[in-house]
Amino acid sequence: MAKKWGLLLTLLFVLIFSAACSEKASTTTEKEKEETTPVSSEVTEEGGTIKVGVLASLTGALESYGKQTKNGFELGLEYATNGTMEVAGKKIEVVFEDTETKPEVAVQKATKLLEEDEVDFLVGSSSSGDTLAVLPLAEEYEKIMIVEPAVADSITGSEFNPYIFRTGRNSSQDAVAGAAAIAKPGVKIATFAPDYSFGWDGIAAFKAAAEKLGAEVVLEEYADPAATDFTSNLQKIIQEKPDYLFVVWAGANSPWNQIADLKLQEKGIKISTGAPDIPALSVMEPLVGMEGFSVYYHTLPDNKINTWLVDEHKKRFNGEVPDLFTPGGMSAAIAIVEALKKSEGNADGAELIKVMEGMSFETPKGKMTFRPEDHQALQSLYSIKLEKQDGVAYPVPVLLRELSPEETEPPILNNK
Repeated sequence: MAKKWGLLLTLLFVLIFSAACSEKASTTTEKEKEETTPVSSEVTEEGGTIKVGVLASLTGALESYGKQTKNGFELGLEYATNGTMEVAGKKIEVVFEDTETKPEVAVQKATKLLEEDEVDFLVGSSSSGDTLAVLPLAEEYEKIMIVEPAVADSITGSEFNPYIFRTGRNSSQDAVAGAAAIAKPGVKIATFAPDYSFGWDGIAAFKAAAEKLGAEVVLEEYADPAATDFTSNLQKIIQEKPDYLFVVWAGANSPWNQIADLKLQEKGIKISTGAPDIPALSVMEPLVGMEGFSVYYHTLPDNKINTWLVDEHKKRFNGEVPDLFTPGGMSAAIAIVEALKKSEGNADGAELIKVMEGMSFETPKGKMTFRPEDHQALQSLYSIKLEKQDGVAYPVPVLLRELSPEETEPPILNNK
């Protein structure tokens, strides 16, 4: 069981700060065909249907993330169209395809959506590797692609093209949010991460944001990614006596238990990191009391769209609340509907670029705006503290304050 939860935590932190994996291609199975059920299959006259192709990890290691996106997208269409599944007089039809978290499969499925299903939009995917592989197809076929929830900076950075719009946040936004949650003049911060590109990049982005806010990064400590004993690393951090320890980690051999064993928080060193999805929160008992940031937890946003999402999700999914990537799926659907309202149903990619650049729209996380320079959605994230609450089986992210879109705005990384 510990191994299982360790894997869940690994996947979460990789998604918070980095891209996901790639595998070999495969063909569509009968089970997958069953997954590609249209939201509305009503036959309409020629030109009377808007088709959306959604790429997600519906099986495999990232299945839970893909299904969160799928559920959120379907609920988002219902909310944005007031239950009609129609916009500007046109029916909306959705085809879901399973990428299996394999870039080759993602390209195969995206090509099928574009050529056979003749979709007007692409949405996805759960993995940054899948998403990066598909980006060129959006430009080749001149179709808008809404990126959700893949986080790699390069999607709206070095690999950006004008047909790409992202409702999901990117890695730099996470780093900026992590800094905004704890950094201010006079605060001393130590960092801890695995000693390879994932750790270096995450800490570099965090350090730049923290120092801009006036904090001092007094120690950058890196450990062998394969290590299981972090005592010497943590002792160096204790000796430095920072106010906070900011951790970026990916691996089943996480340092959380040793951080608890060495009683860093009792020594006055507050722990900070990103709060993950609900299954991964279940293994973060040693971090009760830590301050960090969250992309989403269902009690954090206070707005009518999130209230609707939580209530409807509970009704339709046996009392379960929406999780980390559910609101992102909903936001992607809302963005498409709002763009089509503004274009009066015109789904031409070039025309939609003009409509969507700078477009603001309301989501379960509040207002998002597609920044004209790179089409990255500026959005709120949340400064939180993990607390133990009666009746809840895992540490709960409790809101300290909402981090505004202006506070979490990432650097522009493309060459547009």
